[in-house]
Amino acid sequence: MRAVPSVILFTTLSGAGFGTLAAAGLGLGAGPGVWLAGYGLAGAGLIASGFHLAHPLRAPLAFRRWRTSWLSREAWAAVAALLVLAAPAASALIGGPELRFLGALGAGLCLATVVSTAMIYASLRAVPRWHHGSVPLTYLACAGTGGCFLTTAPGVTALACLALAVLLGAVFVLGDRRVAALGLTRGWATGLGSSGTVRSFELPRSGPSFITRELVERAAGAGSPLLRLLSLLLAGLAPAGLLLAGTPPAAALAVHLAGILLSRWLFFTEATHVAALFYRGDLTPSRP
Repeated sequence: MRAVPSVILFTTLSGAGFGTLAAAGLGLGAGPGVWLAGYGLAGAGLIASGFHLAHPLRAPLAFRRWRTSWLSREAWAAVAALLVLAAPAASALIGGPELRFLGALGAGLCLATVVSTAMIYASLRAVPRWHHGSVPLTYLACAGTGGCFLTTAPGVTALACLALAVLLGAVFVLGDRRVAALGLTRGWATGLGSSGTVRSFELPRSGPSFITRELVERAAGAGSPLLRLLSLLLAGLAPAGLLLAGTPPAAALAVHLAGILLSRWLFFTEATHVAALFYRGDLTPSRP
């Protein structure tokens, strides 16, 4: 799949932003700076998402399909979270009382936003690597870890970073095994696998198309063990070490976000739509 920079920025920044807002809503280090950082990250992510729209003026139409569309649910949850948490944030900025009920409600809406974002991808059966419960789990873990940097003690955040690194590594390994076990071949796609090996004698295209650009294209470096290791290092191991060494949380958060950006790039480039079977051939070795 093609990795779109605006979508990578959106999922990374909004995840950290809503994670920070959720922590602030629950009263974890909810100072004025934390609220501003949470709204800043979430807002920057939402703005970045608009650059992926071919017709930005039609964005309000996304709110109409909430019964069937995870994208629509994401939009509603994001707006609701930002509105509900506006009162606790304003109260913190002026030194007012904690509005715990609204804070807890807003935290729940932040988590619902992150889950809805993840389910946009996890609901796609045509992309086997995404169609799994590990996707929302990973998105929640990334958002929760990102929300810890400015709201919890460095030791707690370091533990969260280490746990995230273990989770991301497990998702890489188990994802490879799960996709390989599916046996995605042209024989499987056509239903003719029992009759022998299915081969293509001519490409299903005469030139570039939407399918080849968005669904079939595979970036150089996708699946690279070195890039995977680097993403684990930047997203979890390095921030944990920096925090334990006394580095300011904001600097450690910047390193963490760089790792999440790389992790999200791998998330998109390593995913393969089943349409690629007709363009690139078997996605996994044929079963004996």
